[in-house]
Amino acid sequence: MGMGTRARAMIGGLIASSTLALLAAPAWAQDLLGQPTNGGIDLQPAASPLKHDAIWFHNVVLMPIITGICLLVLGLLLWIVVRYNKRANPTPARWSHNTLVEVVWTVLPVLILVFISLFSFKLLFSYHDTPKVDLTIKATGNQWNWAYEYPDQGIAEYVSNMLPEAEVAQRGMPSALYRLAVDEPLVVPVGKTVRVLTTASDVIHAFALPAFGLKMDAIPGRVNEQWFRAERVGTYYGQCSELCGVDHAFMPIEIRVVSQADFDAWVVSKGGSLTPVAAPGGSVAQNVVGTTGAPTERNVSTPAAEPAAGAVPTAQTATTPAAQTNQPAAATQATAPSANAPAPAAAPAKAAQ
Repeated sequence: MGMGTRARAMIGGLIASSTLALLAAPAWAQDLLGQPTNGGIDLQPAASPLKHDAIWFHNVVLMPIITGICLLVLGLLLWIVVRYNKRANPTPARWSHNTLVEVVWTVLPVLILVFISLFSFKLLFSYHDTPKVDLTIKATGNQWNWAYEYPDQGIAEYVSNMLPEAEVAQRGMPSALYRLAVDEPLVVPVGKTVRVLTTASDVIHAFALPAFGLKMDAIPGRVNEQWFRAERVGTYYGQCSELCGVDHAFMPIEIRVVSQADFDAWVVSKGGSLTPVAAPGGSVAQNVVGTTGAPTERNVSTPAAEPAAGAVPTAQTATTPAAQTNQPAAATQATAPSANAPAPAAAPAKAAQ
């Protein structure tokens, strides 16, 4: 009885303290856009179509199924504890198999997984099938920072480093942005489809930005692709989400979404070009020299190779001198055999062999 009274007192105290904490707690934390929220328990608010789809898949498909399974398992455990304890069931049953139960707990999970896969594959295809691209960015993970390049605008690679804590305070930024803000962010126009080509120079990193639903491994010697389309102007933060070394926590990602006019001005300030490129994946200068693999004007207009010495000229080759010198066709036919004079001498030699 003493133990029972003590247990009831502890449970009652726990319930009372929990109720008091809930009543005295501040208002529900308002989720911040593009960055973590202190005390938040939900996913970050979406700022791109892919993240909207991912949140819907999580909240509408996964959460009800997970909640139902947890409640079912909890109910079964409580029922077994109450119904089959030693006091309520002093004589245990002797059987060990039940065909119906075994079929149910095998088929039901399969059906649940098939149902989930219908929505999961649709979301995966949305991530995989990149729409028409307006801007391409190459992101390279280094130990321990990110390097960005804009091949379409001819902007050379630049390094993005985390701002020190003192500089964050000096710029008047909230202290919560320490380990999130950088000195050289990515800048993209709002409403444009941006393709991010991700790779690494040393070890495996991961390019992750929750507000856009981005999360892709950066692997040395491999280029992975993902895309996003920012819906509103603002600044969005992410981090490397792969354990890449001792300074893994010090390589954040900052994407600044601006208007098209502000983006054009930023491109000019970086020494880039606003002229449309001749082919995707490189600047005009790169396409001219052929470093992007795109067809160049030089390759397209290169004349055919001249015939080797001693080769028999074609009809077109034989008539070309006549056309250039305005000689009659008869003169061309008369001079054609002389050009081929060595050919009969070569024939007996071949026959002699």
